[in-house]
Amino acid sequence: MVPSLKYVIFFFIILFQSQIGISFSSQDSHHPLNSLTPLELSEVGSIVKSHCNGNVSFHYVGLDEPNKSHILRWISNPHSAPPRRVLVLARIHGATHEIIVDLSRSSVVSDRLYQGNGYPLLNIEEQVAASSLATSYPPFVASIEKRGLKMEELVCMSFSVGWFGEEKSRRMVRVMCYYLDGTVNMYMRPVEGITVAVDLDRMEIIGFRDRVVVPVPKAQGTDYTGSTPSDADDEDKDAPLCHFTFDGHVLRWGGWEMHVSFDMRAGLVISMASIYDGERDEQRIVMYRGFLSELFIPYMDLTEEWYYRTFFDSGELGFGVSAVPLVPLKDCPKNAVFVDAYFTSGDGMPARTSNAFCIFEKHAGDITEVRPESSLVVRMVSAVGNYDYIVDWEFKQTGIIRVTVGMTGLLEVKGSVYTHKDQMHEEVYGTILAENTIGVNHDHFLIFNLDLDVDGEENSLIKTDLKTSRVSRDVSLRRSYWRAESEAAKTESDARIRLGSGATMVSVVNPSKKTKIGNNVGYKLVPGSVAGALLSDDDYAQIRGAFTKYNVWVTPYNKTEKWAGGLCTDRSHGDDSLATWTKRDREIENKDIVLWYTLGFHHVPCQEDFPIMPTLTESFELRPSNFFEHNPTLYKQEMGMKIHADSNFSVQ
Repeated sequence: MVPSLKYVIFFFIILFQSQIGISFSSQDSHHPLNSLTPLELSEVGSIVKSHCNGNVSFHYVGLDEPNKSHILRWISNPHSAPPRRVLVLARIHGATHEIIVDLSRSSVVSDRLYQGNGYPLLNIEEQVAASSLATSYPPFVASIEKRGLKMEELVCMSFSVGWFGEEKSRRMVRVMCYYLDGTVNMYMRPVEGITVAVDLDRMEIIGFRDRVVVPVPKAQGTDYTGSTPSDADDEDKDAPLCHFTFDGHVLRWGGWEMHVSFDMRAGLVISMASIYDGERDEQRIVMYRGFLSELFIPYMDLTEEWYYRTFFDSGELGFGVSAVPLVPLKDCPKNAVFVDAYFTSGDGMPARTSNAFCIFEKHAGDITEVRPESSLVVRMVSAVGNYDYIVDWEFKQTGIIRVTVGMTGLLEVKGSVYTHKDQMHEEVYGTILAENTIGVNHDHFLIFNLDLDVDGEENSLIKTDLKTSRVSRDVSLRRSYWRAESEAAKTESDARIRLGSGATMVSVVNPSKKTKIGNNVGYKLVPGSVAGALLSDDDYAQIRGAFTKYNVWVTPYNKTEKWAGGLCTDRSHGDDSLATWTKRDREIENKDIVLWYTLGFHHVPCQEDFPIMPTLTESFELRPSNFFEHNPTLYKQEMGMKIHADSNFSVQ
């Protein structure tokens, strides 16, 4: 993958190189959930600019997806597609507008001012513009000279600033700078003690403070680059597997069929995932929609330069916008198909990320009767600042869906006066990793929106507790056993679950569908290691990231409830979020429901994380539970499908 560190200019270069020479291939299908094409994005930009008749800054352009009922009706009768509509979040004259564009009518059908707290995604152009202000600001220049640093070796970046109880908050960022001079790894050489605040709407510096001078960590030992392995080193020992078909958006493999698309905020989106049941001889729906809804990364340093670092990487920066071009034979194997993605830049023009995700089949071990097992992987990598997130959606012939998140990249470190642990007699909020270098403690929480439709839309969440029962001597020589007690969650409050504290299992069942011997068909959630929020409920960061309080949430389907941190997350107050929606305590039993799962890491840095982190991996599974009559691999037939991959594949 492209490392996170390509300076701030990396994103700027990608953006504007992407706007040059975009090829517009014909649309291969008209599925209502297809990604927006470059032509559509260009048309939306033109329509909005004409409608507003003034300066417009684009922050989010995404499909305003039709209601599920309309999609399912179209699937049954694909001759009458629902209107193709687009949601635009734009800043116009200092206000946030929610604009709906109807592409079938080439017009704006709705334009309303956003009345809530918070602001939309920061776009790349304004981040770069804000970062560049510091280097021409005389007080900042004087502070750099006071430290004996060279201006030409500085690289500055802008950071979202969170919310800390202000009734009204302006749209702003803080600028943090790093020092190269002998390394490419700027993140290991922060310039501490300087705070620069920038008003994004006015694009001017509104605050500056040089609080303390701290040594810049040394460049020695921070370079993480090495020789590039040859293609031969990366070749698979086994013959590559190529048994899937991908027709622009529809992916078929091993009985699985699904729709794959891209969103500039969520990144990769999996829809209409169904699996073939050999005994029933039918395709059965499992998941209507699945995507990464939000990432919450709060740092645990209370100092002036750090306390505000409570980042929402999807809602503030865009997980899809941050996708990096995947490199063949480095990021994905030689049998992979690569897919481009398109999004809208700040000026309303379409931009492209080449090879934004890849699709490949891989060997996955042995299964019953030593039949070779393989699985299908759809992969995307996002470089959000210093971190790289590797997200794999893996589909198995057993009916299992496994979602794996790998985290690597570079730590966000803090400059320090200390060169040895024995010198430290105060709270430093982390671990000393090298001389003058502190790795700050922090969390990573990723919440997934999983709209499961297990064999149909009406589902229920089942909580199964494993409880110990004592046995009397006259019943058995055993003294105890455990039994499973199950109950259906009736309302949203019943479905808020903290995993890890007890023996609780979670599954989604279809109450109206049973196996031949009477069990409700279902899918169960199998988590990996579990982490929950440790911040207090009244901490402003936790108020905004309250979805981390529970690992499992369930809501009734509502197409507008997509983003766990709210529609406009930057500087939000936590009043438009998953935690607030569920306070309505709506009924969820035998309803069209959405499962939300929060995957988390508490990261206490160690020296092995310096200067670049080894990949830390966590996953969860959605596993069939009485969905099939038997092990589905017994009906597995040798796959004879041939991939028909166009070398110019892109998300259209």
